[in-house]
Amino acid sequence: MNNDTETTEAPTRRDYVKYGGAVIGGSLLAGCASNSDSEGTPTPSETGTDTATASQTATEDDYSVRMAPMGEVEFSNVPEDVFTILGHHVDMLLALGRGDDINAMHGPGYHQALYEKLVAHFDGVSVDWEGLYSSWPPTKEKLYELDSDIHIADPAKVTTGEGWDDSDVQEIAENVAPWFGNTLSGTNRTPPESWADRYEYYTLWEIFGKIAEVFQAQDRYEALASIHDSVLQTIEENLPLTYDRPSAALVLFSADEDSGWGYKLNYPGYYAAHTRPMGVEDALADAVGEGYGDDGRNITLDYELLLEADPDVLLVLGPMTESYNLDEIRQRLENDTAASELTAVQEGQVYAQGARRQGPILNLFQLEMTAKQLYPDQFGEWPGYVNGEPYPEISKDEQLFDRQRVADIINGEF
Repeated sequence: MNNDTETTEAPTRRDYVKYGGAVIGGSLLAGCASNSDSEGTPTPSETGTDTATASQTATEDDYSVRMAPMGEVEFSNVPEDVFTILGHHVDMLLALGRGDDINAMHGPGYHQALYEKLVAHFDGVSVDWEGLYSSWPPTKEKLYELDSDIHIADPAKVTTGEGWDDSDVQEIAENVAPWFGNTLSGTNRTPPESWADRYEYYTLWEIFGKIAEVFQAQDRYEALASIHDSVLQTIEENLPLTYDRPSAALVLFSADEDSGWGYKLNYPGYYAAHTRPMGVEDALADAVGEGYGDDGRNITLDYELLLEADPDVLLVLGPMTESYNLDEIRQRLENDTAASELTAVQEGQVYAQGARRQGPILNLFQLEMTAKQLYPDQFGEWPGYVNGEPYPEISKDEQLFDRQRVADIINGEF
């Protein structure tokens, strides 16, 4: 990697992107570690002054995007080579037509298996992520080696990884490329102490809008957001009355034990962006009470606790990623003395879900599948998921969103 930008006669696209990011990211992170003022955070005017003074390579095409916890990040060109970690950011990049620009993600095989099942319904859209660097926790050496244009990852979250602190994050922002991401909004989780004063929480689609600005793809964001708004409106207008709604539980079972984890259906944050609009009764919340999911986190459960909750519908994470087999899960439940008594098991209402770390594409599919799984009379019967197969075919008149329209947006042909 060439760091001699001052002697370069004509700054390259990479220099433009990194220079703006290093100035903004560096000032914010320095404030994070400093005790020089009571807040530890530069004001917008201070940050802008630093940038105006330092940006000698600024052009008419400069633009900036603000999102917590980074603050204002400046760009002179649209990033092309993209590092990322978690699935919601990966999904957003794919939705913007940037899936092939990704050079890293956490669990590339996991995401490959899941998103292949979704994009099978989108003409001209595919994913090829196997073999990418699995990036949690990343190493500084690998980030230098990848030499990305941008790190679509939450720096506050990165500092919680083994071998990382605020100074390491600052070093990468200054020497490689800026950070731009927000992860703790998944459950509105409390940030590390040094980031608390500058952290803000966003919805999934608000984060997506910010990412779209970074890649100057606001038109794709607006088109997809319009589809999302339409899906939400359809769901809201057709929900049955509260007393006619089933109870439900969202769970992830251990692969080889009769235990697992339960997740809040109605908690703030993008993890529940597909279940919260359903207005369904959370059976686990009723069973566990106040101790359920403190700080938005999951709870550990066993079959006895699940039976105490006794949901009408059991939503099971994992099978669509090929990490778990839904038929085997159902068989284990049916063969267990306690679990076989579950209403959801006896009524055959144990359904596959995708993942909680969702971006716009997975969110659209999960809104549709969850609506059908919970309210078949209102939104049409869920056809069922077959292990290893793509997301099931649904007739056009029962789809909650137009597959071709989404494909056209991703492909930039709308």
